[in-house]
Amino acid sequence: MTVSNSYKYHRVYHSKNEFARRKNHINGIESFWSFTKRRLSKFNGLCDETFNLHLKECEYRWNYRGQDLYKILLKLRRESPLN
Repeated sequence: MTVSNSYKYHRVYHSKNEFARRKNHINGIESFWSFTKRRLSKFNGLCDETFNLHLKECEYRWNYRGQDLYKILLKLRRESPLN
């Protein structure tokens, strides 16, 4: 395990024919990147200033996939209204 920027990284050694270790596997990140690339490709390019925002939106959509995002966002809006 490696710690960097307060994130913990668990290495999977493909050279040792290893593709998963306990809960650490590559399928999750590969699925996320596949989802993200398909979603972002619709924009035909993004400027550097907004890329992180688009990536965070993809992360949010990925983490709440299968749920009604409209209801989740509406609840968040009601709990923290903009003044």
